[in-house]
Amino acid sequence: MPIVRIPLGRRVFAPSWTMTALTVALCALFVSLGHWQWDKGIRRQAEWDEFARGADPAVALGSRAVAELARFQHVEVSGRFDPAHQFLLDNITHDDQAGYEVLTPLSLDDGRVLLIDRGWVAFSGYRSELPDVRLGASGPVRLTGRVDELPAAGLALGRTPPPPGDHWPKVTSYPDFGQLAVALGLALAGPGEGPGQPHPAAGKRLEPRIVLLDPTASFGYVRDWQPPGIEPLRNLAYAIQWWGFAATLSIIWAVLSAPKRAGSAKPPAPGKAL
Repeated sequence: MPIVRIPLGRRVFAPSWTMTALTVALCALFVSLGHWQWDKGIRRQAEWDEFARGADPAVALGSRAVAELARFQHVEVSGRFDPAHQFLLDNITHDDQAGYEVLTPLSLDDGRVLLIDRGWVAFSGYRSELPDVRLGASGPVRLTGRVDELPAAGLALGRTPPPPGDHWPKVTSYPDFGQLAVALGLALAGPGEGPGQPHPAAGKRLEPRIVLLDPTASFGYVRDWQPPGIEPLRNLAYAIQWWGFAATLSIIWAVLSAPKRAGSAKPPAPGKAL
């Protein structure tokens, strides 16, 4: 039974309840997916803008906590590397080749510890043969790079914390900072905790962010740092595509709901007698 019957010339608009309900449900879904992609594109554009600002002149970290800085802030840090306790982040690819990203602790002049991502190294082909990431530098160094988060896995599968024991470097897959702090035997600095806000527990503390070593800096490997995720315009294009599906479906529903009335067809033109 149709919802309404509205004559429209030789047609009658008489949508059915079933077709209308299905169309409304699908259009609502398509519009919702379009909004989701649009919002995702706006957020990603903001991240890309922040990444672009990371190319600005570096500012000295000083006594500020890394957690208080904007993501991708370009900073300058001073300290000493701890080459005996490095991490190899597994399941990282570059140009479709498997490999690791090298995280090396840097003891800052004020006693905090900051993990420096020195870049990507290729997988040797054998799990028993780890890449040689030894450091010759033992004195104080001054580095520049972008503040960032640890690489995140798209799914919860494949997460492996650093293995226990005294074997270094430790291979780990998408760990969190708590797991890295435990492996280093350090406490984890909380948001806002810096040298001016000492923690009751004595000892060094691991900063809950990493620094992506600048491509032109020494002590690094492959450092082709890119903004996170796909290009924002692709998300915006996906949003328009979903909204286009909703509009197309609405047009199809309107056309199918307005068939020609019986007997409304024009009579055929009389043919010529032979």
